[in-house]
Amino acid sequence: MPSIPPSNGAAEFGSALLDPEAGTPDGLIGPDGLHAPKRFNVYRNNVIVSLCEALGETFPAIKSLLGDDYFNALARAFVARHPPQSPVLMWYGAEFAGFVDAFPPLESYPYLADVARLEWHWLQAYHAADKTPMDPGVLGGIAPEEVGAVRFEAHPATALVISRWPVLDLVRVNRFEPEANLEISLQEPQSVLMTRPELDVDLYLLRPGGDIFLKALSSGETLGEAAARAQAEFAEFSLSDCLSDCLSSGAFTGVEIDR
Repeated sequence: MPSIPPSNGAAEFGSALLDPEAGTPDGLIGPDGLHAPKRFNVYRNNVIVSLCEALGETFPAIKSLLGDDYFNALARAFVARHPPQSPVLMWYGAEFAGFVDAFPPLESYPYLADVARLEWHWLQAYHAADKTPMDPGVLGGIAPEEVGAVRFEAHPATALVISRWPVLDLVRVNRFEPEANLEISLQEPQSVLMTRPELDVDLYLLRPGGDIFLKALSSGETLGEAAARAQAEFAEFSLSDCLSDCLSSGAFTGVEIDR
């Protein structure tokens, strides 16, 4: 690797490193003491390729949907705008969904951003802290008149993706089940609950109103408040079914009663 000039060259080096159009920073020299544009270009290309590969590992469904060539071009555009903030590459890409959403050439594919959001949350859930999910039987020990005042503590791996697109189906066939013969209707909105009670991340398609219900519970609302909110927006909301889904999935680790 070429040596970095000692003055303000580090900032210039970092800026030029992710911009293929930038020239070689002034003062950058190779082992022979001469200006080293070829060495710098090789190093820059290796860095950009590594970041693009990291994005491909994090967003394989997006890569499958776009194809390798388009994804790599998109990844390079992202890298130029969003340099990594951490040396840990598995955390690179937090802004990718927003970037995809605002990328003009992809405006005819508005579902891609939500696919990216689901994949990013999957990564966060996979690496979230371990914690034992609550025993669903805990609610049975609470007096009936107090159940509505219960507040839940979300598991560190619990995440919710609310989409007006069939985001779970798109991720299934482009990442987890590529051989699945699944008909996908882009007119079908899907909201997804993500948990990791043990080693693997689990994805659940939520029932009508389940997304509003879970979002309210995760925001600290009581069981009664969350149920009323969901019922007001979805007449077909079933408290017993949605609560059972949340508890059996391991989305919560404990409860407290708001007295």
